[in-house]
Amino acid sequence: MLATPAYDVALILNQGQRDTQEDAIAARMFDAADAGYVVIADGMGGHEAGEVASSLVVAAWREALDAELESDTLSERAAIDALPLAAMQANALISNRNEEQGDGCNMGSTLLGTLLLGQRLFWISIGDSPLYLFRDGGLMQINEDHSMAPMIDAQVADGTLTEAQARSHPDRNQLTSVIMGGAIPKVDCPEDPLAMTAADILILGSDGLQTLTDDELQAVVGSHAQALAQEIAEALQQAVLAKNNPDQDNLSIAVVKLAKQ
Repeated sequence: MLATPAYDVALILNQGQRDTQEDAIAARMFDAADAGYVVIADGMGGHEAGEVASSLVVAAWREALDAELESDTLSERAAIDALPLAAMQANALISNRNEEQGDGCNMGSTLLGTLLLGQRLFWISIGDSPLYLFRDGGLMQINEDHSMAPMIDAQVADGTLTEAQARSHPDRNQLTSVIMGGAIPKVDCPEDPLAMTAADILILGSDGLQTLTDDELQAVVGSHAQALAQEIAEALQQAVLAKNNPDQDNLSIAVVKLAKQ
């Protein structure tokens, strides 16, 4: 008999208004093991370099996680330990590629990788690709934002900047941590998992999703909360594109729900 699907997952990739697609996204579910993952990488470094960097990150992630989750006897500890291992392997791959290219090549990528074991969510995050949890009608970002955005938003709280000034601040998207082959200043990889319920919705994205404000994201997800993951992902994409942002960044969206038991 086929295993009952444990998760309802949808992925969307959109180039936005950029000349190239530098995002990469992947997911795989292991229904027999009641496990699965989703990974998003947002590459940078100029023409071709960004797409190479993001593809290297996703390849490293898949190699590390598949090796554990395909095992006949799943070791949860080994699967959880594969998250930082994947980041280290991705960093090594990018370091090697930068050295091969020479001429000051400095490609890099964010990493947002989630691992689901049953109803428990583990994640690793490096960079500014957001991970949101929609629960009880509210939306919150649950991973750290490794960019200047939190510090700029803090200036709104103390009255130094207005909300409009903060959203359009030229340094807002400057990263404070990224996978570029060198030391990684910040890694968000909590040891304790998030316990999910059947009503929870996870939204993963590249920073192109943040064309929408948190309130706008919450409204879209809230109005489709009972829908399938694919419908929610498509509604988010439509809301982003409806903004008609002439500088719309590449857009990756993943939506994850626990399958109804």
